[in-house]
Amino acid sequence: MTTVAGRPAVGSIAARLERLPHSRWHVKVRFLIGAVTFFEAFDQLLAASALPVLVKEWHLTTGQATFAVTAGSVGMLLGALAAGWMGDVIGRVRTVAIGVAVTALAGLAVALSTGVELFALFRFAQGLGIGGVVPVAATYINEIARSDKRGRFVLLYEMIFPAGLAAATLVAVWVVPNLGWRAMFLIGALPVLIAAVLPRHVAESPRWLMARGRTEEAERVIAAIEAEVARSTRAPLPEPDAKAEAAQEAGDERDTRGRLRELFTGRYLRRTTVVSALWFVAYYVNHGISVWLPSLYTKNFGLDLSSALVYTLLSNVTGLLGTLIVALVIDRVGRRPALVTALGGSALALLTPALTGAASGGQVALFASCTTFFVYAINCGLYLYSPELYPTRNRAKGAAFGGLWNRLGVILGPVVVGAILGSGGSLTLVFAQFAVVAAVGTVIACFAVETKGKTLEELNS
Repeated sequence: MTTVAGRPAVGSIAARLERLPHSRWHVKVRFLIGAVTFFEAFDQLLAASALPVLVKEWHLTTGQATFAVTAGSVGMLLGALAAGWMGDVIGRVRTVAIGVAVTALAGLAVALSTGVELFALFRFAQGLGIGGVVPVAATYINEIARSDKRGRFVLLYEMIFPAGLAAATLVAVWVVPNLGWRAMFLIGALPVLIAAVLPRHVAESPRWLMARGRTEEAERVIAAIEAEVARSTRAPLPEPDAKAEAAQEAGDERDTRGRLRELFTGRYLRRTTVVSALWFVAYYVNHGISVWLPSLYTKNFGLDLSSALVYTLLSNVTGLLGTLIVALVIDRVGRRPALVTALGGSALALLTPALTGAASGGQVALFASCTTFFVYAINCGLYLYSPELYPTRNRAKGAAFGGLWNRLGVILGPVVVGAILGSGGSLTLVFAQFAVVAAVGTVIACFAVETKGKTLEELNS
């Protein structure tokens, strides 16, 4: 093991993580962090599932309905900014635990809301937690993954997010008509239990500890991880690759203080510009469609609430399938081809109803499901791609800054759809503007930096 002044070097810590075979330790960590991500996704879509009932119960106008669903998105935007800074300063695991607690407690408050104003206020508070947890959790998973299989490792974990979205819709199909919308938010508060145990069962990222200059703690953590992996695999661990160590020691840990302005200088300016645009496009399209789907089915096509939620569930299931496929191929084809293909597929899926029209709820469900097949793959792919682009000292900030742009997309997508429908515009126009945005995203993705097969240190040395 390489040392610096008698202490373990950065490269040795990273190289030792790189040589770890897949084990029960990886499964345990992905399960616990995945449970957090599952419930964050579950909570994110609750407003959309509750919206058809709230519109009737509180006699909401289109503007009030838009306000109700976007308040949480504004909270997610601010939460992403705060959590990015916290994740790089106080640690990945602690930040995730705090965010989960905020999400759960605010969800309890949402369930007790007596009007749209309180609903929006507490939904905003809940958004602070949701927006902060997801990018920092993705950063952590990136930092424990091997470079040769990082895409598959991270994206199979990220599948839990669309699974959480699908579960929210599936549970809503029965819960909302039978127990009411408030019960959904009570279910969404369950992860407060996870927040209490997470720091005790998930070790802090050794890469982050080294980046903060906490070398002795980093050594203790990596040694404990190695021991657990060796016990579970019942085989000696391979030696760290000397060539990998040399490359990593020339990497990014010369300065433990991450600065936000670094995201906008040198080579990081291009990376930040491209990934921010891709975040905005993906979530503008995704959330613009998903938030309004249940209400479109009930209001525009006269479907009952259960049928509307079943159609919405179909879109979430196809999105889950798209995420699985991209997880299996992204280490082979690369990040840039995968993003270009998925964005191009989204544009084509949206252009079809824009040109041919959508005359029934079934047709809308078909086109929306084709779109989510591609869009969910982009969304999860960006949670892999964003942390890869930045050094450890700024990795959570970089991932969270992308989260800021996805929150802007989350906010503006439903607002634009609400404005079009509120002014008497057609669904054809809704699909057409989404198709244009996705086409622009396809072009931007062509300028993405390829990260396939490289260690995080090699990408930022």
